[in-house]
Amino acid sequence: MPDRPDRARPEKAIIDNALLERLERLAIHWQKSLPGLVGGHNASRFTGSGQEFLDHRQFHHGDDVRDVNWRAYLRLEKLFMKMFQLEPRIPVRIMIDTSKSMMTGGEKGPSKFDYARKLAASLCYVGLVRLESICLNPFSATLGDPLVVSGGRNRIQSAVRFLTSLTASGSTDFLSVVRQFVSRYPQRGVTFVISDFLDDADCEKPLQYLADFGHEIILIQVWSDSDREPPWDGELELEDAETGRVVQLPFGEDVRGSYTAAFDQYSAKLRTVALRNGGRYVGLSTSVAVEDAIFGPLLRSGAVQ
Repeated sequence: MPDRPDRARPEKAIIDNALLERLERLAIHWQKSLPGLVGGHNASRFTGSGQEFLDHRQFHHGDDVRDVNWRAYLRLEKLFMKMFQLEPRIPVRIMIDTSKSMMTGGEKGPSKFDYARKLAASLCYVGLVRLESICLNPFSATLGDPLVVSGGRNRIQSAVRFLTSLTASGSTDFLSVVRQFVSRYPQRGVTFVISDFLDDADCEKPLQYLADFGHEIILIQVWSDSDREPPWDGELELEDAETGRVVQLPFGEDVRGSYTAAFDQYSAKLRTVALRNGGRYVGLSTSVAVEDAIFGPLLRSGAVQ
């Protein structure tokens, strides 16, 4: 029986339970020790006596058995770790690019926008399991209204609803966004920036500006395969997804090679900005599943452990 025309089709969930279960063991990792804040390689941040109890998580091989809730084990015959609150914590902020260029892609996977939202939801859940306070902040030409979630894994649904409600439009202005960011968030912390970093202006200087204010930056560049290596041939008429500007150019193997080399050079600049300031850089193609990206390049970068 066909669907009624006035009945909306349910939107596919951004993140599924199978991935959430795999994320349970991970933790967001920062490298800087900030005065007055808990940090510095994340040693002993999550459990211990004499702290305020907040939540449980599943026991994993290698966990300290001294923090097992044995009363719960006697009732349920399952091992759970007791989680405690340590204050003050290092703020964790996740910036998500919502400019129109993020809607491109999808040839061999999701659009960059859908990919970024799933990745943001995954990082948010990792933080919530470890009782972090997570700030989700969309941006394009300006910094959008944020959502702050805390209080454990059960808060992931509000984060998912927030990310699902986002739409992609407009152009990117990193300089304006970073200026608003450092004004809105004077307290230094860990800042993930999930973006294709496509801006007519230079991204390098604003990102350096962000790092100069003491924020530990983790840059996650998301691209579709056609962003890096366009598959087209012949005389092309290309329209900028954000500005609508049209450019005509011949495209063949020689031009494709030069284009890919320029793309890789740009990615290398982003990587340099992150690494020289004690941060991290990860480049991800949307053809790589988000789960594989998290437990592959993102894990190897040290952004999560």
